[in-house]
Amino acid sequence: MTGLALVLTILFGLLKILISCLPSDAVKWITGKFEMHSKLNDANTVVTFEGKHLESEDAAQVIDFFNKGTFLEQYYIFPGNEQMFLHPENGGTPLVIDTKKGKKDVRLFLYSNSDHVDVVKQYKKKVVAYSLRSDSLQNRSMTLTEDLV
Repeated sequence: MTGLALVLTILFGLLKILISCLPSDAVKWITGKFEMHSKLNDANTVVTFEGKHLESEDAAQVIDFFNKGTFLEQYYIFPGNEQMFLHPENGGTPLVIDTKKGKKDVRLFLYSNSDHVDVVKQYKKKVVAYSLRSDSLQNRSMTLTEDLV
């Protein structure tokens, strides 16, 4: 019994040392796996609004505003209610961002409100919804809507 406790204590100590001494790249990779509001890359991202691709300058600006946005809260989606989040009744026309995260294709729908932006992330058959604060993105979305009207 004492030998088992000694072995477990040594293994726990080694695990503790290993975890606390990970290189920053490994820590970044591990936390990136669980990150909900991940940063977008200009190279493999396409931004569309009302079915029209935005020009490279405008798309880069939207991506920059999205990356600088602050995560507020996650919305729980009950199974079967995914379409309510993907196509809300009073959501207006979303900005659609198609990108790749690793090997997965990810589609983001951005619905702008007066005080926040609702983001619906769709990949494979999963749907995740959350809100973020980005004053620049909210104003940009309003400008796009006025330009097209």
